Amino acid sequence: MALADMTATQAPLALRCEAVRKAFGARVALDGVSLTVRRGEFVALLGPNGAGKTTLFQILSGLFVADAGRVTVLDSDMHEHDMRRDPVRALARLGIVFQQPAIDLDLPVLANLRFHADLHGLTRRVATQRIARLLDAFGLAPRAHAPVRELSGGNRRKVELARALLHEPALLLLDEPTVGLDPASRAQLVSDARRLTAQAQAGVLWATHLVQEVEHADRVIVLDRGTVRFDGTPAALRGAAGRDDLENAFLAMTRAPAASAATSANNTERSVPA
Repeated sequence: MALADMTATQAPLALRCEAVRKAFGARVALDGVSLTVRRGEFVALLGPNGAGKTTLFQILSGLFVADAGRVTVLDSDMHEHDMRRDPVRALARLGIVFQQPAIDLDLPVLANLRFHADLHGLTRRVATQRIARLLDAFGLAPRAHAPVRELSGGNRRKVELARALLHEPALLLLDEPTVGLDPASRAQLVSDARRLTAQAQAGVLWATHLVQEVEHADRVIVLDRGTVRFDGTPAALRGAAGRDDLENAFLAMTRAPAASAATSANNTERSVPA
């Protein structure tokens, strides 16, 4: 069966986190976080500022090591002390857009993408084909030779997303990718990300504190104070919180005491088999 023909529960896992914990001194940033993302699935990680989203992404991308728990990306264990690990292989299958821009502003768009292609060992022919396709898909072809510094904030983020997709990752991590963008640019970036990752059948974990970005996600995971409070569809989140709209549902879930919110999440959580 082709990957595109699989249902959400049949597609292979792109990411599995099991009881991940991370503390910085006495401050616990993540407390037993467990979640999954399947290939072709768009999962929104929704949480207020300081919820632990960026810490989780730093662990997923190999910048931090969890104090406890396990992170598996495409069957590769990311724990640095696991002798069976293959983090290099796992990182090669990741596409990452960090909250803070991580692109050379003085290089032209095309040069930035070619540099990334070289890092991943793409041949010049394959790189040229993929770059042309992504520039066209993001509407960036007319600015291919312009320094990134001359682009608008929205177009700079599109360059970063194009770069993250260039080596055709199985898992795409986006940490607050629309920070600083106007509403129209935010909506366009979300739409482009969903469309292109669906075509590539990549699993997506999109971290945000903006409720309007998660309305059409396949699943929403609510992270608050380092704990997963809810994991299910947007409609199930509204039902769990007893609210008619997502914003009020999110506010009710994150303002509730930890024990009661976790109970609501467990009662409505969608089971995802391995």
